[in-house]
Amino acid sequence: MPGITVPINLLCSAVKHSLKYFVTATSGVTNLPQFVGLGMVDEVQVGYCDSNIKTAEPKQDWMRDFMKDNPKHIGWYVQKCSSEQHIFRANLDALKQRLNQTGGAHILQRMSGCEWDDETGEVTGFNQYGYDGEDFIVLDLKTLTWTATRQQAFSTKLRWDAEKARLENNKYYFNHTCPDRLKEYVHYGRSFLQRTDLPSVSLLQKTPSSPVSCHATGFYPDRAMMYWRKDGEEHHEDLDHGEILPNHDGSFQISVDLILSSVAPEDWRRYDCVFHLSGVEDVIVTKLDKAQIRTNWGKTEIRCDGSLKTNARPGS
Repeated sequence: MPGITVPINLLCSAVKHSLKYFVTATSGVTNLPQFVGLGMVDEVQVGYCDSNIKTAEPKQDWMRDFMKDNPKHIGWYVQKCSSEQHIFRANLDALKQRLNQTGGAHILQRMSGCEWDDETGEVTGFNQYGYDGEDFIVLDLKTLTWTATRQQAFSTKLRWDAEKARLENNKYYFNHTCPDRLKEYVHYGRSFLQRTDLPSVSLLQKTPSSPVSCHATGFYPDRAMMYWRKDGEEHHEDLDHGEILPNHDGSFQISVDLILSSVAPEDWRRYDCVFHLSGVEDVIVTKLDKAQIRTNWGKTEIRCDGSLKTNARPGS
């Protein structure tokens, strides 16, 4: 077995939960609904709506159960999806007009929501907009003022700063309503959201001269770290750290590449890869063993035209 588990003494870290809403309005973009809304709890998609289906849909079994038990809740999301479509379309059209943009593809986005620390009780709310792939304007909930992150957003800032009632509603929603709703979701979906899944860990290499990638997939939650060690000490040279990425099933994956061009073959045994999932006492250690590396090198591939290609090994 390439991976073994050994105990270490690590303290479990506090868990921060999050509720995020992503809203997107588009103009001139083909093959995409003009409006899309996503709901995420702890980085897991739990709801969806768009201008084509014209309704809100839960995306997890536990969220479907929650909606069945709380029918007014799904009604709120359906109404919100409908009203947000009109608001965002109007905002996008007004923004295009103000920036004198008569054609082309344009995208207006908003990310809003809150985070809740289940140990300290601390709550952090956020509400920010992006336009055409760049930050546009951000709400500071402490000062109840908007910050224009682009010059084109300054006139929007002045208008929105003057809307005192809307600012107070934002303050109450992101500091109270949002975290209360998040706590409900976390409680209802705790068997899913608070589970712990360890990954499968593999060593991958494209060619004999490529870096060796230590790849972990299938873990949950996304609070994890992975690194290479040399002689038992954390190694920081000749590495390429990848980001934690989501899988389609709600789990996560991560890779860390070790560049071997400066490592002598007899020194391979000095290296191992370590994966640690937050809240789990043990780590998964995978020794750098040439026999355990998975690769397509030397295997036959089928080209798109149906012909065969063999990745021959050096010297063959």
